[in-house]
Amino acid sequence: MKNFGKTIKIFLVDGEPNGRMTCELSNWTGKALKIPRKKIKESSDRPELENTGIYILFGKSDKSENKELAYIGEAEGIYKRLNQHLSAKDFWNEALVFVSKDENLNKAHIKYLESRLHEIAIKVNRYDIDNGNYPTRSIISESDKAEMEEFLENIKLLVNALGFKIFEELRKDQTFEEEIKSTFYINAARGADAKGQMTNEGFVVLRNSEIATTTTNSFPENLIKLRLSLIDDNIINKINNKLIFKEDYLFSSPSAAAAVVMGRSANGLTEWKLNDGRILKSVESDN
Repeated sequence: MKNFGKTIKIFLVDGEPNGRMTCELSNWTGKALKIPRKKIKESSDRPELENTGIYILFGKSDKSENKELAYIGEAEGIYKRLNQHLSAKDFWNEALVFVSKDENLNKAHIKYLESRLHEIAIKVNRYDIDNGNYPTRSIISESDKAEMEEFLENIKLLVNALGFKIFEELRKDQTFEEEIKSTFYINAARGADAKGQMTNEGFVVLRNSEIATTTTNSFPENLIKLRLSLIDDNIINKINNKLIFKEDYLFSSPSAAAAVVMGRSANGLTEWKLNDGRILKSVESDN
Protein backbone atom coordinates (compact mmCIF):
# COMPACT_ATOMS: atom_id res chain seq x y z
CA MET A 1 0.00 0.00 0.00
CA LYS A 2 1.30 3.46 -0.94
CA ASN A 3 2.27 5.80 1.89
CA PHE A 4 1.27 9.45 1.66
CA GLY A 5 3.03 12.47 3.15
CA LYS A 6 2.00 13.58 6.63
CA THR A 7 2.22 16.87 8.49
CA ILE A 8 3.12 16.75 12.20
CA LYS A 9 2.51 19.90 14.25
CA ILE A 10 4.76 20.12 17.33
CA PHE A 11 4.29 22.73 20.04
CA LEU A 12 7.04 23.19 22.63
CA VAL A 13 4.98 23.91 25.75
CA ASP A 14 7.95 25.14 27.78
CA GLY A 15 9.78 26.74 24.86
CA GLU A 16 12.64 24.24 25.11
CA PRO A 17 13.42 21.11 23.06
CA ASN A 18 13.73 18.80 26.07
CA GLY A 19 10.61 20.04 27.84
CA ARG A 20 6.97 19.18 27.36
CA MET A 21 5.54 19.09 23.85
CA THR A 22 2.24 18.41 22.15
CA CYS A 23 2.08 16.66 18.77
CA GLU A 24 -0.79 16.60 16.32
CA LEU A 25 -1.08 14.79 13.01
CA SER A 26 -2.88 16.18 9.99
CA ASN A 27 -6.45 14.89 9.61
CA TRP A 28 -6.38 12.95 12.91
CA THR A 29 -8.56 13.42 15.98
CA GLY A 30 -5.83 12.14 18.29
CA LYS A 31 -3.22 14.14 20.16
CA ALA A 32 0.11 13.20 21.73
CA LEU A 33 1.86 14.76 24.70
CA LYS A 34 5.52 14.12 25.54
CA ILE A 35 6.28 14.87 29.19
CA PRO A 36 9.58 14.52 31.06
CA ARG A 37 9.18 12.83 34.44
CA LYS A 38 10.23 15.99 36.31
CA LYS A 39 7.47 17.96 34.56
CA ILE A 40 4.59 15.68 35.59
CA LYS A 41 3.68 17.70 38.69
CA GLU A 42 3.69 20.91 36.64
CA SER A 43 1.19 19.39 34.22
CA SER A 44 -1.86 19.41 36.50
CA ASP A 45 -3.30 22.27 34.41
CA ARG A 46 -3.17 20.33 31.13
CA PRO A 47 -6.83 19.52 30.29
CA GLU A 48 -5.78 16.64 28.00
CA LEU A 49 -4.42 14.75 31.00
CA GLU A 50 -7.88 14.58 32.57
CA ASN A 51 -9.04 12.53 29.59
CA THR A 52 -9.18 8.82 28.89
CA GLY A 53 -6.13 7.64 27.01
CA ILE A 54 -3.02 5.53 26.47
CA TYR A 55 0.43 6.24 27.88
CA ILE A 56 3.92 4.77 27.50
CA LEU A 57 6.72 5.23 30.04
CA PHE A 58 10.29 5.15 28.69
CA GLY A 59 13.57 4.60 30.54
CA LYS A 60 16.73 2.53 30.85
CA SER A 61 16.73 -1.21 31.39
CA ASP A 62 18.77 -2.77 34.19
CA LYS A 63 18.37 -6.20 32.58
CA SER A 64 20.06 -5.51 29.26
CA GLU A 65 22.79 -3.19 27.96
CA ASN A 66 21.32 -3.52 24.48
CA LYS A 67 17.70 -2.58 25.14
CA GLU A 68 15.76 0.18 26.81
CA LEU A 69 12.72 -0.32 29.04
CA ALA A 70 9.09 0.71 28.54
CA TYR A 71 5.73 0.31 30.23
CA ILE A 72 2.45 0.53 28.28
CA GLY A 73 -0.70 1.50 30.16
CA GLU A 74 -4.17 3.03 29.96
CA ALA A 75 -6.24 5.21 32.27
CA GLU A 76 -9.49 7.13 32.40
CA GLY A 77 -7.61 9.93 34.16
CA ILE A 78 -4.07 10.12 32.77
CA TYR A 79 -2.69 12.75 35.16
CA LYS A 80 -3.69 10.81 38.27
CA ARG A 81 -2.18 7.59 36.87
CA LEU A 82 1.12 9.24 35.93
CA ASN A 83 1.41 10.64 39.45
CA GLN A 84 0.91 7.14 40.85
CA HIS A 85 3.79 5.92 38.67
CA LEU A 86 6.11 8.59 40.11
CA SER A 87 6.20 6.62 43.35
CA ALA A 88 5.53 3.13 41.94
CA LYS A 89 8.10 3.00 39.11
CA ASP A 90 11.50 4.67 39.17
CA PHE A 91 12.99 3.47 35.84
CA TRP A 92 11.24 5.95 33.57
CA ASN A 93 12.25 9.47 32.64
CA GLU A 94 9.73 10.33 29.90
CA ALA A 95 6.06 9.66 29.24
CA LEU A 96 4.16 9.70 25.95
CA VAL A 97 0.40 10.19 26.28
CA PHE A 98 -2.23 9.71 23.56
CA VAL A 99 -5.77 11.05 23.86
CA SER A 100 -8.63 11.92 21.52
CA LYS A 101 -9.26 15.63 20.90
CA ASP A 102 -12.99 14.94 20.57
CA GLU A 103 -12.94 12.81 23.77
CA ASN A 104 -14.23 9.87 21.76
CA LEU A 105 -12.14 7.17 23.49
CA ASN A 106 -13.89 5.05 26.10
CA LYS A 107 -12.60 2.37 28.46
CA ALA A 108 -13.14 -0.45 25.97
CA HIS A 109 -11.23 1.48 23.30
CA ILE A 110 -8.16 2.13 25.44
CA LYS A 111 -8.08 -1.45 26.74
CA TYR A 112 -8.05 -2.61 23.12
CA LEU A 113 -5.27 -0.15 22.20
CA GLU A 114 -3.20 -1.08 25.25
CA SER A 115 -3.39 -4.77 24.38
CA ARG A 116 -2.52 -4.24 20.71
CA LEU A 117 0.42 -1.92 21.47
CA HIS A 118 1.76 -4.40 24.02
CA GLU A 119 1.40 -7.21 21.48
CA ILE A 120 3.31 -5.24 18.83
CA ALA A 121 6.09 -4.20 21.25
CA ILE A 122 6.64 -7.80 22.33
CA LYS A 123 6.75 -8.97 18.70
CA VAL A 124 9.16 -6.23 17.61
CA ASN A 125 11.34 -6.94 20.68
CA ARG A 126 13.34 -3.71 20.62
CA TYR A 127 12.54 -2.76 24.23
CA ASP A 128 12.23 -4.72 27.44
CA ILE A 129 8.58 -4.36 28.47
CA ASP A 130 7.91 -3.73 32.17
CA ASN A 131 4.27 -4.86 32.15
CA GLY A 132 3.96 -7.81 34.52
CA ASN A 133 1.03 -9.34 32.66
CA TYR A 134 -0.37 -9.28 29.15
CA PRO A 135 -3.12 -6.62 29.10
CA THR A 136 -6.64 -7.94 28.62
CA ARG A 137 -8.07 -7.08 25.20
CA SER A 138 -11.63 -5.78 25.28
CA ILE A 139 -14.27 -7.01 22.86
CA ILE A 140 -15.43 -4.14 20.66
CA SER A 141 -17.64 -3.88 17.59
CA GLU A 142 -16.31 -4.36 14.09
CA SER A 143 -16.63 -0.64 13.31
CA ASP A 144 -14.91 0.36 16.58
CA LYS A 145 -12.11 -2.11 15.89
CA ALA A 146 -11.52 -0.55 12.44
CA GLU A 147 -11.37 2.93 14.01
CA MET A 148 -9.00 1.78 16.75
CA GLU A 149 -6.68 0.08 14.25
CA GLU A 150 -6.45 3.39 12.36
CA PHE A 151 -5.84 5.22 15.67
CA LEU A 152 -3.18 2.62 16.45
CA GLU A 153 -1.32 3.25 13.17
CA ASN A 154 -1.15 6.96 13.93
CA ILE A 155 0.15 6.26 17.45
CA LYS A 156 2.89 4.09 15.93
CA LEU A 157 3.77 6.80 13.41
CA LEU A 158 4.08 9.54 16.06
CA VAL A 159 5.99 7.36 18.52
CA ASN A 160 8.50 6.53 15.80
CA ALA A 161 8.72 10.15 14.59
CA LEU A 162 9.50 11.24 18.17
CA GLY A 163 12.48 8.88 18.22
CA PHE A 164 11.10 5.87 20.09
CA LYS A 165 11.43 2.71 17.95
CA ILE A 166 9.41 0.48 20.29
CA PHE A 167 6.85 -0.44 17.59
CA GLU A 168 9.15 -0.29 14.54
CA GLU A 169 10.23 -3.56 12.92
CA LEU A 170 13.97 -3.76 12.28
CA ARG A 171 13.22 -4.86 8.72
CA LYS A 172 10.21 -4.26 6.51
CA ASP A 173 8.39 -7.25 5.05
CA GLN A 174 10.01 -8.34 1.79
CA THR A 175 9.24 -10.71 -1.04
CA PHE A 176 11.74 -13.51 -1.66
CA GLU A 177 13.16 -11.63 -4.65
CA GLU A 178 13.53 -8.39 -2.65
CA GLU A 179 15.30 -10.22 0.16
CA ILE A 180 17.78 -11.85 -2.23
CA LYS A 181 18.60 -8.50 -3.86
CA SER A 182 19.14 -6.68 -0.54
CA THR A 183 20.95 -9.32 1.56
CA PHE A 184 24.73 -9.08 2.06
CA TYR A 185 26.98 -11.93 3.21
CA ILE A 186 30.19 -12.56 5.11
CA ASN A 187 31.84 -15.97 5.07
CA ALA A 188 35.22 -15.83 6.82
CA ALA A 189 37.67 -17.44 9.23
CA ARG A 190 36.86 -19.01 12.62
CA GLY A 191 33.26 -19.84 11.74
CA ALA A 192 31.98 -16.43 10.60
CA ASP A 193 28.98 -17.04 8.31
CA ALA A 194 26.50 -14.15 8.43
CA LYS A 195 23.78 -12.32 6.52
CA GLY A 196 22.80 -8.68 6.86
CA GLN A 197 20.85 -5.81 5.32
CA MET A 198 21.15 -2.02 5.24
CA THR A 199 18.20 -0.11 6.73
CA ASN A 200 17.39 3.56 7.38
CA GLU A 201 18.81 3.14 10.89
CA GLY A 202 22.03 1.25 10.25
CA PHE A 203 23.00 -2.34 9.41
CA VAL A 204 20.97 -5.34 10.62
CA VAL A 205 22.66 -8.72 11.08
CA LEU A 206 20.02 -11.37 10.46
CA ARG A 207 18.82 -14.09 12.77
CA ASN A 208 20.77 -17.40 12.58
CA SER A 209 23.95 -15.65 11.44
CA GLU A 210 27.12 -17.23 12.86
CA ILE A 211 30.01 -15.18 14.24
CA ALA A 212 33.65 -16.11 14.69
CA THR A 213 34.14 -18.24 17.79
CA THR A 214 37.35 -16.38 18.72
CA THR A 215 38.75 -12.88 18.31
CA THR A 216 42.13 -11.60 17.20
CA ASN A 217 44.61 -10.12 19.69
CA SER A 218 44.17 -6.67 18.14
CA PHE A 219 40.36 -6.71 18.39
CA PRO A 220 39.29 -3.29 19.84
CA GLU A 221 38.21 -3.23 23.49
CA ASN A 222 34.88 -1.50 22.79
CA LEU A 223 33.91 -4.22 20.30
CA ILE A 224 34.95 -6.96 22.73
CA LYS A 225 32.60 -5.38 25.27
CA LEU A 226 29.77 -5.18 22.72
CA ARG A 227 30.27 -8.77 21.64
CA LEU A 228 30.25 -10.01 25.25
CA SER A 229 27.14 -7.98 26.07
CA LEU A 230 25.31 -9.55 23.12
CA ILE A 231 26.23 -13.00 24.47
CA ASP A 232 25.26 -12.05 28.04
CA ASP A 233 21.89 -10.74 26.84
CA ASN A 234 21.25 -13.98 24.88
CA ILE A 235 21.07 -12.10 21.59
CA ILE A 236 23.95 -14.34 20.54
CA ASN A 237 23.67 -17.93 21.77
CA LYS A 238 26.27 -20.69 21.93
CA ILE A 239 24.89 -23.77 20.17
CA ASN A 240 27.00 -26.84 19.34
CA ASN A 241 30.20 -24.80 19.76
CA LYS A 242 28.90 -22.14 17.38
CA LEU A 243 27.96 -18.54 18.26
CA ILE A 244 24.65 -17.72 16.56
CA PHE A 245 22.39 -14.65 16.52
CA LYS A 246 19.07 -15.65 18.10
CA GLU A 247 17.32 -12.62 16.57
CA ASP A 248 17.89 -9.80 14.09
CA TYR A 249 20.19 -7.17 15.60
CA LEU A 250 20.74 -3.55 14.55
CA PHE A 251 24.29 -2.19 14.45
CA SER A 252 25.14 1.48 14.05
CA SER A 253 27.27 0.77 10.98
CA PRO A 254 28.24 -2.03 8.56
CA SER A 255 31.79 -1.96 9.97
CA ALA A 256 30.66 -2.56 13.57
CA ALA A 257 28.51 -5.44 12.33
CA ALA A 258 31.35 -6.93 10.28
CA ALA A 259 33.83 -6.63 13.15
CA VAL A 260 31.58 -8.43 15.63
CA VAL A 261 30.84 -11.14 13.06
CA MET A 262 34.49 -11.63 12.07
CA GLY A 263 36.08 -11.15 15.50
CA ARG A 264 38.54 -8.59 14.16
CA SER A 265 38.68 -5.00 12.95
CA ALA A 266 36.86 -4.75 9.63
CA ASN A 267 35.70 -2.32 6.97
CA GLY A 268 32.06 -3.24 6.48
CA LEU A 269 31.85 -1.40 3.17
CA THR A 270 34.22 -3.94 1.63
CA GLU A 271 33.56 -7.06 3.75
CA TRP A 272 29.78 -7.30 3.19
CA LYS A 273 29.01 -8.67 -0.29
CA LEU A 274 25.90 -9.48 -2.30
CA ASN A 275 25.36 -12.92 -3.80
CA ASP A 276 26.83 -11.66 -7.09
CA GLY A 277 30.07 -10.62 -5.34
CA ARG A 278 29.55 -6.86 -5.35
CA ILE A 279 30.70 -5.16 -2.15
CA LEU A 280 28.46 -2.82 -0.17
CA LYS A 281 30.58 0.20 -1.13
CA SER A 282 30.04 -0.34 -4.85
CA VAL A 283 26.30 -1.01 -4.39
CA GLU A 284 25.87 2.30 -2.55
CA SER A 285 27.94 4.11 -5.18
CA ASP A 286 25.72 2.71 -7.95
CA ASN A 287 22.65 4.07 -6.19
